[in-house]
Amino acid sequence: MSVRVRLTRVGSKKNPIWRVVVSDQRAPRDGRFIETIGHYNPQTEPSTIMIDEERFQHWVSRGAQPTNTVKQLVRAQAKSASAVAVAEPEPEAAAAAEPEPDTPAE
Repeated sequence: MSVRVRLTRVGSKKNPIWRVVVSDQRAPRDGRFIETIGHYNPQTEPSTIMIDEERFQHWVSRGAQPTNTVKQLVRAQAKSASAVAVAEPEPEAAAAAEPEPDTPAE
């Protein structure tokens, strides 16, 4: 049995929303699957990509082959997650950067 990590469409007509699933290669695109590990909505700005990285690595380590589209989505999610982490300052650093309120000497 060859296992793939691929997309399956769940959106309505002219409203594509995709789930990232682990399924047997022989199963139809929107057919039977083993596990859902994420979702992708290309209609939002920016596109919503949510993939459980731990489960993705679990299946890949056991021989599941991700499709090219899923590989791109994983890279995009990792890139956006690192950009968000860099953009937000550390809470301790932000607190240290704030000046102390002036207290009048009496």
